[in-house]
Amino acid sequence: MTPQHDVTRLLTEWRNGNSDALNEMAPLIYDELRRLARSYLRRERPGHTLQSTALVHEAYLRMVDQQNVSWQNRSHFYGVAAQMIRRILVDHARAKRTHKRGDGVIPVALDEARGAAANSDLDLAALDDALATLAEIDPRQSRIVELRFFAGLSLEETAEVMGVSPATIKRDWTVARAWLKRELTRGAA
Repeated sequence: MTPQHDVTRLLTEWRNGNSDALNEMAPLIYDELRRLARSYLRRERPGHTLQSTALVHEAYLRMVDQQNVSWQNRSHFYGVAAQMIRRILVDHARAKRTHKRGDGVIPVALDEARGAAANSDLDLAALDDALATLAEIDPRQSRIVELRFFAGLSLEETAEVMGVSPATIKRDWTVARAWLKRELTRGAA
């Protein structure tokens, strides 16, 4: 059985009340969670005070504390993990912005941020605000952005999590990126 199938099986066992499944699953998911955290942190400014290990641990603690999540599969789990990591970073960015008004952060377009992992000017708070607005207009597009941009899921994995075709995901992903680029550019002006 592949690690992907192991994670899905263990999530099912955990959902069904087997607490040992969580302990068995932890080593299987840890590296992927660290990869997600490192990916997020590469987009942050140099000298960011959060470390990938601390980010993973905080996200993991929040995830295992979830009471009403019905884990469907590995992709669903990592989608939720991406939301948790995003939430932690956005909360951190908002707290820092509140603490240091005008610290010179320049928002960038989603395409630029995705294409340039070393870009340290991504304003996660502005992106989060734009995603919240997009969620009011089109919740599916907002969720696709979370899964593709934040979780790093492929079109096919995103389609599996969302329960729609890869072609639909591709169309919505294109429209959502264009909308977010416009919103983030408008916010920067």
